[in-house]
Amino acid sequence: MKTIAALQSLVTATSLDFEPSAAELEAIDREMPLIRAEVELLDAQIMTIDRPANELDIRRVRRASNRVLAARRDLTNRAGTEHTGGAA
Repeated sequence: MKTIAALQSLVTATSLDFEPSAAELEAIDREMPLIRAEVELLDAQIMTIDRPANELDIRRVRRASNRVLAARRDLTNRAGTEHTGGAA
């Protein structure tokens, strides 16, 4: 019978020693406007959970949703125009 403690050192020792690579950090930077827009949308939706939404809340959620869509569009358009490997 194997104990969990014997396996735990193998799992956690390797998984905590890694730093994000430069490519991963660059990908996060590229996606940051979308991440911020999604957080803003989530905040607007959370504000309307425990009370009835008034006109201002509805506008806030709609604007935040539009920002998410615009950020997704921009990220998708940028991904389609980027060339890697020295392509022209």
